[in-house]
Amino acid sequence: MLLNPNGYDPQRFDPETRRLLRATIDWFESRGKRKLVADYHDKTFYADFLEFAGKEGLFSTFFTPAANADGNPDKRWDTSRVAELSEILGFYGLNYWYPMQVTVLGLGPVWQSGNEVARKRAAEALQAGGVAAFGLSEKEHGADIYSSDLVLTPDGDGGYRANGSKYYIGNGNCAGTVSVFGRIDGVEGQDQYVFFYADSNHPNYHVVKNVVPSQMYVAEFRLDDYSVHAEDILHTGADAFSAALNTVNIGKFNLCFGGIGMATHSLYEAITHAHNRVLYGKPVTDFPHVRREFVDAYARLTAMKLFSDRAVDYFRTASPDDRRYLLFNPITKMKVTTEAQKVIGLVADVVAAKGFEADTYLAMAKNDIDGLPKLEGTVAVNLALIAKFMPAYLFAPESYEPVPTRSDATDDEFLFRQGPARGLSKVRFHDWREAYTKASAIPNVARFAEQAEALVGILTQATPDEAQQADLDFGLALTELFTLVVYGQLILEQAELVGLDAAVVDQIFATFVQDFSAAAVELHGKSSSTDKQQELALAAIRKPVVDAERFESVWARVRDLSGAYEMNA
Repeated sequence: MLLNPNGYDPQRFDPETRRLLRATIDWFESRGKRKLVADYHDKTFYADFLEFAGKEGLFSTFFTPAANADGNPDKRWDTSRVAELSEILGFYGLNYWYPMQVTVLGLGPVWQSGNEVARKRAAEALQAGGVAAFGLSEKEHGADIYSSDLVLTPDGDGGYRANGSKYYIGNGNCAGTVSVFGRIDGVEGQDQYVFFYADSNHPNYHVVKNVVPSQMYVAEFRLDDYSVHAEDILHTGADAFSAALNTVNIGKFNLCFGGIGMATHSLYEAITHAHNRVLYGKPVTDFPHVRREFVDAYARLTAMKLFSDRAVDYFRTASPDDRRYLLFNPITKMKVTTEAQKVIGLVADVVAAKGFEADTYLAMAKNDIDGLPKLEGTVAVNLALIAKFMPAYLFAPESYEPVPTRSDATDDEFLFRQGPARGLSKVRFHDWREAYTKASAIPNVARFAEQAEALVGILTQATPDEAQQADLDFGLALTELFTLVVYGQLILEQAELVGLDAAVVDQIFATFVQDFSAAAVELHGKSSSTDKQQELALAAIRKPVVDAERFESVWARVRDLSGAYEMNA
């Protein structure tokens, strides 16, 4: 289940996809670990990777939708292979995942646009080996798209002059396709918003600086009387607003797979080091607390992979009548990325000083992993979004046909016609209890299901009043509990689809029982919680079902990862 570059050949994909994914791994392995870590610490811009991607047609093949593929059968927007590439790039470091990620974001407004001139221009730029950038954030406003100081002024000839700056713009130093969000001077309300196509090579496009001390180029750029013509306009009014949010739905999904890749490489490196290191006359992995931390890390990483892979299926099956992906997306952005932090933190605790050494992958991962949950609005923003789905998910299930595993070589064209970014409370879900009932013979699944019902009890027997509903701090604590229920559901679905050993599933849910209990204590302690809510929160606390044989069987899986992968020197 875990990515291992040794012998990698994903048979579920078509030949050209397999070739490109394998070529990407081979490029990193041929460069070797010394070069990887040296470039990281020297903050060397990844121009060689961009050159490789351009030469191979990697981004052009993976990120050009079929409608703009000019008849090339290998070009399509296929979320399953985009996710696979994202995990591979994360495996070799956040700095290589990042230019891919922001290219996805930069292309989002273009592929959602009906401007055929701009679409053709973007496809040609990709074919020429170019990358893209998403010009949304600003220094003073962050990603607050209600407030933009980049202003387009009518020039009297049917076009505009754009003036203003953007901040935190990955690839902003070299992108041939820059989707820029701004507002039209003198226009009020939603009609003022506009997305337009810009080019970093334009003489009126000025790169100010790289705002981070890193290999990544996260630009501040400024437009000075930049000419914007009709053929550059991607979206206006409410459509521009929706294009921004829908692009985030498409692009920020990759955060989870980047984190999975980083955590996987870190686990390989840590177990290989620890299992071959002797302290006080015995291997480090003989210590019970070390085994516990490794098993916890493995269970969490497996859960991350299960949830994210299953979420791909819902993305690819989405339609105007099935928008369940809109809940699973912020969970991948928030929950999976914070779980990646935990996994890397656990293995870093085990290897201790080794994790600070300059020639380790772990030193890189420890430094970078905290960025993933913060690359899309912070954890709080995503929890607030998740909360919008809670009533419909828990209390108003509807019947849907089962969603199959989706690794078929088809174009996910719906993602670029999602429509207006509203109506989240109207999204409906299938019955979450079904997955838990089917797996109820697994002890810790059954125990966690008790806790899920306890959450329902809190909401029905001690329903938050109007003041509590307006209290974001209280609401976030409640949503943490809800998130675990959704997370567990998709994990169970995917575990069944792949035939995962029940012992591993049981160990995963042992961690969830503990996590739910900790979150319940957090809810209990909130200043606005009522006596009844406190009583019900404490009643939800459970101890996981302990099974020494199960633990040892999962530990054996972790132990067998020692030496299973080590990056070429």
